[in-house]
Amino acid sequence: MFDRVILLGALVLAEFSAAGADVLQLKDQAAINGRILVEKPDQVAVDIGYTVLVVPRNQIVAITRSDAVKSGKDSETEAIASSTESKSALFHAAGANKQERSVRELVKALGESVVQVRTPGGLGSGFILNEEGHLITNFHVIESETQISVEVYHQKSGQFERKTYKEVRIVAMNKFEDLALLKIEEKDAPKFSFIALGDSDALSVGDRVFAIGSPLGLERTVTEGILSTKTRQLQGELYLQTTAQINPGNSGGPLFNMRGEVVGVTNMKMTFGEGLGFAIPVEAVKFFLSHRDAFAYDNDNPSSPYRYLEPPSRVSKAIAEQ
Repeated sequence: MFDRVILLGALVLAEFSAAGADVLQLKDQAAINGRILVEKPDQVAVDIGYTVLVVPRNQIVAITRSDAVKSGKDSETEAIASSTESKSALFHAAGANKQERSVRELVKALGESVVQVRTPGGLGSGFILNEEGHLITNFHVIESETQISVEVYHQKSGQFERKTYKEVRIVAMNKFEDLALLKIEEKDAPKFSFIALGDSDALSVGDRVFAIGSPLGLERTVTEGILSTKTRQLQGELYLQTTAQINPGNSGGPLFNMRGEVVGVTNMKMTFGEGLGFAIPVEAVKFFLSHRDAFAYDNDNPSSPYRYLEPPSRVSKAIAEQ
C-alpha cells in the first residue's frame, strides 16, 4: 500500500520543482519534493502541498535540504546513513558505493572488531559498534548474568593480540528480539575498531555472506555461505536464513555481506541438520539501538522489566521465616 502511495506521489511531483523545496531521493530512483515537517529515526514527514507523506527511513537514499541553497552554499546532500548515525550517536551506518571484496580481505580488515563475550555460564560472540566500546551480542548469551567479560583481538604489527576486559556494563536488552547492548568501561581501554551496520532489506536470496565468531570456543572462526531466504518465520519473528555454518558460541556475532557491512546478528541453528543457520536482520538491531532508552537495563531499578529477582528458593525461605 505504501509503495503505491510513494510511487503516485513521485510521479505527480516529477514535474513540480518549486524553488527552495526539500528533496527526498528514494531507492527506486524516484524523488519527492516538498517541505520536511518532522524527521524521526524511522520516518520522515513531508508536506507536498496537498497532502503529507510519511516516508520510512529505509526507503530514503539521500535528503537534499533547501536551506543549503538559500544560504548560497552548494546543495548539501544528506545521506540516510549520516542521518541515522547523528540521531543515534551510537552506531555507524554503511556509506554508499562501497566495493565488494574477498572474504580474506574483509576478515583482515574487520577481525579486530569481532569479540568474544564470556560469562560464568558460557560464552558467545559480539561486535563493536563505536570506538567508545559499545557492542552488540545476543540476550541469551548474557541472560541472568552480571559478571561479563569481553575478549578483544587488537591488531598490532599485523598480528592479533588478545586482551580481556572485565569492566563491562549492560546498557540495554530486548529478550524478545534476543539482543543486548553492552559497553566496555575499563579505565585504560583504547579507542576500539568498529563495524558499520548495513541494510538487510537490500539483500537478495543467493547473495554471498559470511560470519565471524567463536563456535564451541574456537575463537575467530570464519564461515561462508549464501543467503537462503530473507523471511524465515520462526516463533513469530522473521530471520535471515543462511548456509554459513552457525554453532553454539557464534551467538551474537555478525553476519556480513561482501562489502564488510553487518546485515544480521547470528543467534541460532537447526540442531538436526547442516547449513541451516539463522540471524536477526540488522534492521531490527537498528531499531533496538535507536530506541535503546525503552530497553534500558538497571538492576537497581525496581521498575525495570529486566530486574533480576531472587531465585524462587530464597523467596520461599524468606516467606517461611516471616
